[in-house]
Amino acid sequence: MSVVVISHGMTTVNRTVEDVMSTPLEIVSKDATLTEAATVMHDKEINALVVSTDPPSIVTSTDLVSSAAEGHDPTTQQVSDVMTKSVETVPPELYLEEVAAMMTNFGINHLPVVDGDDYLGMISSTDITSELS
Repeated sequence: MSVVVISHGMTTVNRTVEDVMSTPLEIVSKDATLTEAATVMHDKEINALVVSTDPPSIVTSTDLVSSAAEGHDPTTQQVSDVMTKSVETVPPELYLEEVAAMMTNFGINHLPVVDGDDYLGMISSTDITSELS
């Protein structure tokens, strides 16, 4: 759902998370290997996965690259070793400008999108940048 704002003769569209989030949300087990997580990211052409923990966690392509750079074996190292625990989430109706501010303030690039207890998708800084530019 978008809201059109008319300001000084210019029209801009305030887009929401729901308008640009990636769906469906891809989930990986904390017990999966980094190779398995990397395969899902590659096959789905995404850079982050929600990890099925309580509270939910996230693993990103940056986590995988950092682990490899440190010399860890991705075929044996588990997602739980590199994931970010207890991640921030956003509701689908939040405006992209607000999400961009959150990402900047928290120094993060991916946020799971939730509606109550339901996980709907993922939004990334790349999604936001392409929409706001």
